[in-house]
Amino acid sequence: MKLGVFMVLFAGKPFEEALDYIASKGLDAVEIGAGGYPGNAHCDAKALLADEGKLKAFKRAVESRGLMISALSCHGNPLHPQKDIAREFHDSMIDAIQLAQKLDVPVVNTVSGCPGDHEGAKYPNWPVAPWPNDYQEILTWQWENKVIPYWTETAKFASNHNVKIGLELHGGFSVHTPATLLRLREAAGETIGANLDPSHMWWQGIDPVQAVQILGRAGAIHHFHAKDTTIDPVNVNKHGVTDMQSYAMMLDRAWQFRSVGYGHDVKVWADIISALRLTGYDYVVSIEHEDGLMSVDEGFTRAVQNLQQVIIREPLGEMWWV
Repeated sequence: MKLGVFMVLFAGKPFEEALDYIASKGLDAVEIGAGGYPGNAHCDAKALLADEGKLKAFKRAVESRGLMISALSCHGNPLHPQKDIAREFHDSMIDAIQLAQKLDVPVVNTVSGCPGDHEGAKYPNWPVAPWPNDYQEILTWQWENKVIPYWTETAKFASNHNVKIGLELHGGFSVHTPATLLRLREAAGETIGANLDPSHMWWQGIDPVQAVQILGRAGAIHHFHAKDTTIDPVNVNKHGVTDMQSYAMMLDRAWQFRSVGYGHDVKVWADIISALRLTGYDYVVSIEHEDGLMSVDEGFTRAVQNLQQVIIREPLGEMWWV
C-alpha cells in the first residue's frame, strides 16, 4: 500500500510548494481536486487539457518529487434537479475523466449526487425512511429515472477512457452505504466502485471494517480515504446521527470529523488496513483532513504519524511457516 493525501487542504499554497511539503512528510501519493466541491486550485482540468506543455509540466511536478497521483477528485451533484447546477458538475467530471486518462490516473473520485422528487423539483430530496410510503415512491422514481440511467451512461464514458469512478459513500446522496453502492454497481457495471471513507461509515452506525469486507469481497473498492469521526455520547442522544447542526458547532454536535487516531485508536485503524489487504485492496490510503480542533499542519502531521505505524507497505510473500 501507499500513503497519500487529498491535497485540497493545501489549496492556499502554490502547487509546487504544496508538493514539496507533502514529499517532506514521506508520502507516496497525492489526490488532487479537479473541480466541483473540492475546487480546482491546483488542477484546472480545462486548461491542462488544452495545453500539452502545461499538462507535461503538471505531471513532471508530481513525479519529480517521487510522488504519484492516486486520483482526481471532483465531488458534486450531477443529478441536481436544477439543470444548470447539474450540468456544471457533470462537465467538471467529464473533464476530470479525460484528464485522468492523459495523466495515467486510474480513478476519478466523486459522489453519486441526489435528484429531486419529481421532474419539476428545485432541490434534492434524500429519502431515508421507508414510511410513510411516499418516501419509497420517491426513492424508486429517483433510482429508476435518474440515478441508474445517469451513472450507467457516465460509467461507459469513463470505461472508454480507461478510468474507474470512485463514489464516496456520503450522507445526503443516493449512494451512501455499501448496499447502495453495490446496487448501483450491479446496474451500471464494475467501473463504479467506492472511494471508501470510514468517517462516513462511523456516523451512520456502520463498522468500517465490515464495510471493507462487504465491498472488498466484491472487488468494489477503487480508492480509500483516511479520516476519523468521534461520536459524542450525550449529544447523539439529543440530535441523533442525522444531526443537522453546522459542523462549526462542535461542542453541541452529535458527531464530528477528526484526524486519524483522534476518533478511534491505532488498533482500530490497524484492523481497517488489515481488512483492506485481506480483501485485495493494495492501492493508496489517502488522508483527508477536516478536523475542526486542529490546524491543517498539525492535523495532517498527526494523521501521517498514526498511519505510518499501521500501513502495510511490502508486497505479500509466501507463507513460509505453512
